[in-house]
Amino acid sequence: MTEADPEFSAAEIEAARVLFAQECTFKWAAATTQQLPPLGLPEVAFAGRSNVGKSSLVNALTGRKSLARTSNTPGRTQELIFFDLGSRLQLVDLPGYGYAKVSKTKVQLWTDTLFAYLRGRTSLHRVNLLIDSRHGPKDIDNEAMDLFDRAALSYQIILTKADKPKPSELAELIESLGAALAKRPAAHPQIRATSSFSGDGIAELRAELARFAI
Repeated sequence: MTEADPEFSAAEIEAARVLFAQECTFKWAAATTQQLPPLGLPEVAFAGRSNVGKSSLVNALTGRKSLARTSNTPGRTQELIFFDLGSRLQLVDLPGYGYAKVSKTKVQLWTDTLFAYLRGRTSLHRVNLLIDSRHGPKDIDNEAMDLFDRAALSYQIILTKADKPKPSELAELIESLGAALAKRPAAHPQIRATSSFSGDGIAELRAELARFAI
């Protein structure tokens, strides 16, 4: 995982590193669809279950320790958080789904806002669907993929915490996920395994996302 993916040239890897080293600033927070910012820069979003490591991944991609808030408390991020990356790309940290210990009404509001954004945002070019490599996809992840497929919304599976399982277990998970994704029309075929702790896969994911920047 630490070697450059042959899909990307050394120049692409370096250009992506430079892009993600640019100033990345908080731009907007939205708790409802009415609060979403105006359309502008191309956007890439990060979705997944609570505590899957979305904020840690955003921090690792941008080389910052506290750009996106991290927490051991599931459901802490309750808004769609927009970050401006060098005025070339917008990163969107989405509320974790599958959270607990909040009212059902609030969960429904977050869920409605999240999926309304995913279905109707024309500036959204890719959703990175994060899945914990230690556990694999859960039912709620499959439900999210069903919705993305129905909406014809391009999404890519990003495995997080890839330093935790044994290499053989990680390879088995990637193989089984690849077979399942082959049947899903909106899924990107490439699965990326990443670790915010070790840095594995971060350079390649930067290069993947840099292709959407203006």
